Amino acid sequence: MKKVLVLIFTVFFMGLLLTGCSSENKSLTMVWYPNESGEDLKAAREEIGKVIEEATSKKVEHKLTTDYVIAIEAIASGNADIAFLGAQGYIEAHKKNQKVLPLVVNSGSSGTLEDAVYYSWLNVKKGNENQYKSGSQYAIDNIQGKRFSFVSSSSTSGFKVPSAGIVSYFSKKDAWKDLKQEELTEGGKNKFFSEVLFGGSHQGSAVNLLTDKADVAAFCDTCVANYVELAAGTPNRPGAVYRVKQDAVEPFDKVRGEEFVAISVTPVLNAPFAYNSETVNQETMEALRKALVGDDVANNEQIFVPKESDFKGLFAKGQRFVEVTDDWFNPIRELSN
Repeated sequence: MKKVLVLIFTVFFMGLLLTGCSSENKSLTMVWYPNESGEDLKAAREEIGKVIEEATSKKVEHKLTTDYVIAIEAIASGNADIAFLGAQGYIEAHKKNQKVLPLVVNSGSSGTLEDAVYYSWLNVKKGNENQYKSGSQYAIDNIQGKRFSFVSSSSTSGFKVPSAGIVSYFSKKDAWKDLKQEELTEGGKNKFFSEVLFGGSHQGSAVNLLTDKADVAAFCDTCVANYVELAAGTPNRPGAVYRVKQDAVEPFDKVRGEEFVAISVTPVLNAPFAYNSETVNQETMEALRKALVGDDVANNEQIFVPKESDFKGLFAKGQRFVEVTDDWFNPIRELSN
């Protein structure tokens, strides 16, 4: 009798275990940075979610965040299966858990990795730009001592790239020859900056500048593209003037019409979609990657949005998703060495 009971309980608990395992794999959690977590980008997130659902036959649950660290920790810990991260965020997640791997990035207009870049800007309010010139050219000499806004210490284009550039430039001067990136995170007396702010998102850093909380701010072109328009100059070149659109939504709705000038522009490796290979099996990953790099997605105008469209998306028509490997991100890793 005891043997029969043991057998019954064993079968019962094995059934529970198998049921739990099968239900665990019915959905995929996708985590987004604060930059892409706004209500205005809900339709863009959901369109990408639809592609994932159709490719994998799994329901996608979107996890929105207010902090880069939350998104990075979610994918590294396995609380999220897929994440859209900047290069630096991916590197940090991979360092925490080497099972976190890149899936795809958006290409440049060539459709390849050759021009798969976006741009990190240092910006000042329109009217203040002449303070940051050396002769007829823009220079960053006078950012020292100013109030500065970064995005997050885990942001590639909103911290890692600009801080590396600042250190590289100023360490050639005797007064700052020992300057380190980590010293740029705090302002005050005898510090490089008089005050340092973190916007929490690229949009937040831009608003810090436009509301006069900061004199200079780092943020990128792609994360503010839905809210600003070129007012003068050449896009993504020093001296380009951008204006907040009259129909811009939060957090730009209080600064509509305000203008800023990019005084420094640096190309940055595009951001990857990454996955946790502990929670996403090989079959699912391959199905997902095949769908994302396919022509149907490349031609989806709610993912790769035409310039004339009113749809608020993440990527531009003419780009496409391309496969990428971990070593492609080494140039960003080297900024910390």
